Amino acid sequence: MAHTLSNPEGLHDPVPLGYSHLAETSGDLVAIAGQYASDPKGGVAVEDFAAQVDLAFAHLSTALEAAGLEYRHVVRLGTYIVDHDLGKLEVLGERVHAIWGEKPPTHTLLGVATLALPGMLFEVDALAVRD
Repeated sequence: MAHTLSNPEGLHDPVPLGYSHLAETSGDLVAIAGQYASDPKGGVAVEDFAAQVDLAFAHLSTALEAAGLEYRHVVRLGTYIVDHDLGKLEVLGERVHAIWGEKPPTHTLLGVATLALPGMLFEVDALAVRD
């Protein structure tokens, strides 16, 4: 299956960090790389966990829009939380519910010791399907 890798405007340039934001296939699948609370240069923009979750999901929306998609097209989420606890799970659950309501996509959450950059507390990746 042919595919195209791209990096939408509005998101930092991830190539120096070793990845692309989007992989679109000639079929219906679109994979979105892990989005985090990045600033325009790829650094971590905010320290607060809830603010990082909000910004990461905003970046996920930007990536989806670049592929002509919306949150409703997401069929799978992968989330990664540094020092996971029930308080952080509650924050994440509230954000997912605010976006998808009573029909959230499949979702795997991993608690991790660290993520790619110092200060990163949260990351989300997704798989979406075109209508």
